[in-house]
Amino acid sequence: MNTKVKENCCKVAVAMILVLGYASAAFAQTDAKLAEKPVSQPGAASITAKSTEKIHITFDETNPSIMIVESNGERVRVDTVTRKIEHIDDLAAVTTTQVSTPPAATVTPVALAQQKADAYAYSEGNEPFDYRLVNVPTPKRVPKGTWNLNFSHRFSQPINPLSESGKTLLGLDSFSTSSFGVMYGITDKLYVNASRSPICQRGLCRTIELGLGYHITDQNKHSPVALSVYGSMEGDENFSKRYTYNLQMMISHEFGKRVYAFFAPAVHLNANHGRRFDPQPTDYFPPAAIALNFNQPVNAASYGFGAMVRITPSVSGVFEFTPRTGFKLGQVQPIFNSNFAVTGFRGRSEPEMGLGIMYSIGQHKFALTFSNTQTTTTSRYNSSNLVLKPNQLVIGFNLFRRW
Repeated sequence: MNTKVKENCCKVAVAMILVLGYASAAFAQTDAKLAEKPVSQPGAASITAKSTEKIHITFDETNPSIMIVESNGERVRVDTVTRKIEHIDDLAAVTTTQVSTPPAATVTPVALAQQKADAYAYSEGNEPFDYRLVNVPTPKRVPKGTWNLNFSHRFSQPINPLSESGKTLLGLDSFSTSSFGVMYGITDKLYVNASRSPICQRGLCRTIELGLGYHITDQNKHSPVALSVYGSMEGDENFSKRYTYNLQMMISHEFGKRVYAFFAPAVHLNANHGRRFDPQPTDYFPPAAIALNFNQPVNAASYGFGAMVRITPSVSGVFEFTPRTGFKLGQVQPIFNSNFAVTGFRGRSEPEMGLGIMYSIGQHKFALTFSNTQTTTTSRYNSSNLVLKPNQLVIGFNLFRRW
């Protein structure tokens, strides 16, 4: 018998019992003898009306189709499937569950605040931020056995001024650069990273970065910050020459449930090894021997600052700024005299700045970004390879996925 039929049978049985109970009570008031006379029904046990007490209904725990009905001192067992009614001498022998209407839930301001706070809670390894804000790395844990893919896309034409970028759909028609990387958790603390940037310009081209990271601690009652360290090696021409070495620390602190601050200092050794970013005499005609006197620093250091604000549990705003010292990626421009001979050089470089909106859903994170650089490797993201000021940003996006 299907569920709907059972429900109909149950309704019929309850209605029958209610009618019998109230009828029995009425007869008890008009005739005392009738109160002692059993009311029988064909094929069922009799129900004796002794008083005008209310009807009490309970269900059998082992069989929900069985009801135990107590009315006017009599106890009967009602099978809603077979529609049989049996008299019960000892109700205590039957295990039942009383049917009652639960009181209406009272939602207090404290309960509402707790529900709201829980919406922003997260487990270790599932921090609400990505492994990068825009370019600045974070101390997000890489859980053991997980593959974590990062994909970034950067266009080249700045949005400002709109009179120019509007014609090319805010720069979306301009030349773009796509970089990607993957991290794997060896343990819950130790992970490896590999990434590639296809940018080709003076001093760098098709850079591959290989690195090893270690997550020291999460922010908890024993530590006021989350902390990770990371070391890597970058090589140009698909990791075949011109190597740079990086050592970086990633720190974050959570304020409440919505605000996060980040700091990622790093040193970059051999960032200008072999004077690869310096001008060469043969770059000009006639050759400019003065180029040999222009030497930029070999090593560099950067100091990435960032913040994230959770607007909703799944939408966040991010911001970052990265000043640097030592070698600064940019452009070296020659200075000419009236005879068009090179008399000197001046370097132009801008620190990296970025902002964006990030959306999280499950193991995915998508960020619409605005930054003044296309570079993403550890030694290069701190400078604008396009030599754009912080108020001249290019559109892009970051995509993160975990398996």
